[in-house]
Amino acid sequence: EVQFVESGGGLVQFGGSLRLSCAASGFTFNDYGMSWYRQAPGKEREWVAGISMSGGITNYADSVKGRFTISRDINGVYLAMNSLKPEDTAVYYCSAQVSGQRRWGQGTQVTVSS
Repeated sequence: EVQFVESGGGLVQFGGSLRLSCAASGFTFNDYGMSWYRQAPGKEREWVAGISMSGGITNYADSVKGRFTISRDINGVYLAMNSLKPEDTAVYYCSAQVSGQRRWGQGTQVTVSS
């Protein structure tokens, strides 16, 4: 069973930092590129960042570029978030496309106060 478990979300003040973690199981995690998505209330889920299977290539949405850093190691995928803004408030999901299907975990809530 393909599973993703996100953690590390919480409440942070404007300008603060959080580091999200994602533990994946049920598939050969290290053979897949991984991504982070987020969904704010009333909005569509949006792609935030991606990382290649080797970790050598990373990409970011313009809205987070320069503030967020995606990384990975043998144990999981991570999203370091700095200079957080209220507009970053959302449920954050880690994701991979497995057997042709985009998969997400249950998400972790990030709330940035103004």
